[in-house]
Amino acid sequence: MTTATLLLRATAATVGAFALAALAGCTADRQTGAGAPAPAPSSVAPPTSTSTSGALDLGTPPTRVVGGLTTPWSVAVVGESALVSQRDTGEVLEIVGDATRVVGEVPGVAPRGEGGLLGIAVRDGYLYAYATTTDDNRVLRLPLEGEPGSLRLGADEIVLGGIPSANIHNGGRIAFGPDGMLYVTAGDAADPDAAQDPDALGGKILRVTPAGEIPADNPFPGSPVWSLGHRNPQGIGWDAAGTMYASEFGQDTWDELNIIEPGANYGWPEVEGIDGREGFVDPVQQWAPADASPSGLAVVDGSVVIANLRGQRLRVVPTADPSSAQEYFVGEFGRLRDVVVSPGGDLWVVTSDTDRAGGSDDEILRVPLAPA
Repeated sequence: MTTATLLLRATAATVGAFALAALAGCTADRQTGAGAPAPAPSSVAPPTSTSTSGALDLGTPPTRVVGGLTTPWSVAVVGESALVSQRDTGEVLEIVGDATRVVGEVPGVAPRGEGGLLGIAVRDGYLYAYATTTDDNRVLRLPLEGEPGSLRLGADEIVLGGIPSANIHNGGRIAFGPDGMLYVTAGDAADPDAAQDPDALGGKILRVTPAGEIPADNPFPGSPVWSLGHRNPQGIGWDAAGTMYASEFGQDTWDELNIIEPGANYGWPEVEGIDGREGFVDPVQQWAPADASPSGLAVVDGSVVIANLRGQRLRVVPTADPSSAQEYFVGEFGRLRDVVVSPGGDLWVVTSDTDRAGGSDDEILRVPLAPA
């Protein structure tokens, strides 16, 4: 029996009784169907404040690492330094002390809606970047030249192209797994049917080598597709045992936390949230969109820590019992886009308010890590 099956059974007992009432659609990072009736909130919500053995205590007030950012999307650690992508400017910034400097601009970025310069990752002297262009979404890699404090970008090359793009549902998170492979989240790009088409790259989690080749052990021979049936996954991470987690935006009813297994189908657009339907893998936890819109995540000390946009909170989900969770900073810092472990071992949390009317400043916050 797989880890996912065990967790699904534990979760279903807690969550399966919740009414699958439709919930309010979101703006920007969530789009509802045209003409859909205004959904009503669920009368019962999953537990959100239950202490669980192994959970993290993030109760210490955050402090600012750096401010003055514009649409920051992703953070990548480089030794004792860190880089930040800015979605709408196409720039990569380096954090130096309590300030930033421009490392370079990723070529060909064409920001529109939710697209632009999205996820970044660093490996073996290269910066990997997920970028929306005029033609597609693609993953590029660029040499990181110079030393921390004076880094610069070299010439780019395409690692993986042809991922569909749109104003919405671009996915965009990239990360290297424990196996050394590059994992890429691709949204359905406003074409839900693509998520169920194994020959399409939209609505998938993709897996390639650092050079963009197809690994021989991918579940679909000759294809970068690792899993399918996704709507708009924006967070991925692995625990110490190598179990892969992904956060995903639902439509009107449920946002999801999934355990990702190769070749598995996560249901979109046929199902949303826990459904129990044969042939699809249910999430290990789900939340009302008004309380979630989960973007970046980090797996730390037995917990999945998720940054939430519309829900404006940091959520800590124990991997031993995903049906319980704790919430922090609800409504205190606006929309939260990403969370990473910093070079110093604390959590850094990225806000995302400058992509909204009236938002004039985004920041990265430092949250000390402490076991419960």
